[in-house]
Amino acid sequence: MIPKRRKKRKSWSEFFFSFLIGIFVLGIVTILFFSNLKINERKKELTFQIEVLKEEIQKLEERNAQLKSGISQSLSPDFLEKEARERLGLKKPGEEVVVVKKIESEGELNEVKEEKTLWQKLLEILKIK
Repeated sequence: MIPKRRKKRKSWSEFFFSFLIGIFVLGIVTILFFSNLKINERKKELTFQIEVLKEEIQKLEERNAQLKSGISQSLSPDFLEKEARERLGLKKPGEEVVVVKKIESEGELNEVKEEKTLWQKLLEILKIK
C-alpha cells in the first residue's frame, strides 16, 4: 500500500510572508493604475494643446498668404499710381487735381472755447461776476 502523504500545514511565518507579498503586489498594481490615469489625463491636455496650436498655425498661414498677396499687389503699377495720386497728390501731365474737403459742422467749430481759470470758475459759482 502506498502511504498517504500528509499535507503540510503552513507555518505562521509562511502565511504572514504570503500575505505581505500579496499586499505588496496589490500596492504596486494600485500605484500603476493611478499613474496610468494621470498619464492619460496629461495626454488629453497635450492633445488639446496640439489641436489649438494647429488651428493657430493654420490662421497664421492664411494671414501670411494674405500679406504675400498684398505685397505682390502693392508692387503692381496700378496700385503705385493710385497711391501716388491719393497720398502724394501727384498727377499726370495735362490732368487737374480736384480736392473735396469735408465741411465741419457748426458744433465742432464752436467747441473751441477759452479755458477759464480756477478763479473765474469760482467767481461764476459764487455768482460774483
